[in-house]
Amino acid sequence: MNNLVNDPRPMLVLALDQTQAMIDTIGADELTLPTPCPEYDVRTLLGHLITVIGRIDLALTGGNPLDLPTVTTGVDDVPAAWKERRTTLDATLADDAVLTQICTLPWGTLPGAASIGAYTGELTTHSWDLAKATNRTDLLDDSLAVYCLPLVRRAIPAEPRGGHVPFGSVVPVADDASPYDRLAAWQGRQP
Repeated sequence: MNNLVNDPRPMLVLALDQTQAMIDTIGADELTLPTPCPEYDVRTLLGHLITVIGRIDLALTGGNPLDLPTVTTGVDDVPAAWKERRTTLDATLADDAVLTQICTLPWGTLPGAASIGAYTGELTTHSWDLAKATNRTDLLDDSLAVYCLPLVRRAIPAEPRGGHVPFGSVVPVADDASPYDRLAAWQGRQP
């Protein structure tokens, strides 16, 4: 990747690395644990993350991310499936053209750079979901939450919530709350 001004790819790579590190630590005994994402237990969230990494690549290559289900099921080896899709995505990200590619996302059409920012927010939030569910918040990189919070605040309105805006109400947190707690709270999760 070239060192382009305002290139969001390095932060996406950091979010991908963090998510992969989290995935690699999940044990079979943790798959049924609830997550802060109310509709997902750990197993379902892992299946969603397999979908997300595939959707990122589809969006950045001109495909339709909605061609993939919300949750990928029937995956016996989640870390291997993640790494396979990650190899494909890394090759896509190596091309500077992804920054200007017009991408269709489940929630709208955006240039590649903005799409990369949006998916960085999704991966960062879901890493937090896994970390909270499995008591591994020590694996989280605060710089990702600091980077993503303003992006998420611009992309997800404070109101209305619910329906076509699939987030709960903003949860109030203290001004000195951790970056991840502020990120999660904006997205309607209880830190």
